[in-house]
Amino acid sequence: MAKAQNLVTTEQITISTTPQIVLYLEQLVSTGLYGKNHAEAAERLVARAVENLLQDKKLRQIQDRK
Repeated sequence: MAKAQNLVTTEQITISTTPQIVLYLEQLVSTGLYGKNHAEAAERLVARAVENLLQDKKLRQIQDRK
């Protein structure tokens, strides 16, 4: 079965980090809850952090840039 197309537009970013952080990300991937690779795990962590900041009112909700 073909993979469903992502309905949300995405933008690519590049980050550099330490080997230790990569190991932590790989540990998260091994749980099966954070994606299939360390890049997906990092994206999920960033998304969760932003969500928490929104809930704490440290960020304000923005509208999509269309």
